[in-house]
Amino acid sequence: MQNVPEILGIIAGSGVYPAAMAAGARRAGVARVAVAAFVDETDPALEASMEAWEWLKVGQLGKLSKFFQRHRVKQAVMCGQIAPKNLFALSPDLRLLMMLARLKERNAETLFGGIADELAKDGITLLPAISFLEDHLPAAGHLYGPVRKPKELLDVVFGLKIARETSRLDIGQTVVVRRGTVLAVEAFEGTNECIKRGGSMGKGKATVVKVSKPNQDFRFDVPVVGPKTIETAAAAGILVLAIEAGRTLLLEKEETARLCGQLNITLVAV
Repeated sequence: MQNVPEILGIIAGSGVYPAAMAAGARRAGVARVAVAAFVDETDPALEASMEAWEWLKVGQLGKLSKFFQRHRVKQAVMCGQIAPKNLFALSPDLRLLMMLARLKERNAETLFGGIADELAKDGITLLPAISFLEDHLPAAGHLYGPVRKPKELLDVVFGLKIARETSRLDIGQTVVVRRGTVLAVEAFEGTNECIKRGGSMGKGKATVVKVSKPNQDFRFDVPVVGPKTIETAAAAGILVLAIEAGRTLLLEKEETARLCGQLNITLVAV
């Protein structure tokens, strides 16, 4: 990445994604990391290794911007999930309320796009959420786990077609299929819950396909898989997990590879 900032702001949700982002940024030459953390979401263990830290409640847009301005953050990234229950239970401050009032639709793209626009007013640019992590975007091919016979991968083609359409319609980016039948489509509940629902009907032979949106704004809502995804898939009886090559972040690759082998999950990029 060109023009590496001296200090990077991270808007950090749950999971290992924020830690991976901070590590990637430091490898690229970022000197200081300022983390805007969310109560009941962000891993508190990260705080000790960061130069600046602020706890926020979901909806405190004004406090978020002031924190970044106080620490002279000019570039920031958004990474990690926020639980759906927290999005519905948010207590928006006045600035977020005014932003929400201007939105005609309220989905991930419009909400996060609105936040990006508000931060830009304060001189803070939201970078692509794959910044500093380009080496975590796998190329097409078999990645980890058992190599399946061609007939065992037929549902990948079918699932890819369905997932691209549901993501285009902004329904969800993950589907679970078996023998040309859609068992589950991701909605607001997220990838892991979709995998559990579909896997319960797949009888140990279902396929999961996860894609990005056709016109994915890589500043937010980037598809991510890692060890937790593999563990969820194994518990649900999934046979194959297919992700979109070059457009899906694969985190904790060594642990993901180990789990794929141990739990008999095939991970492929298409």
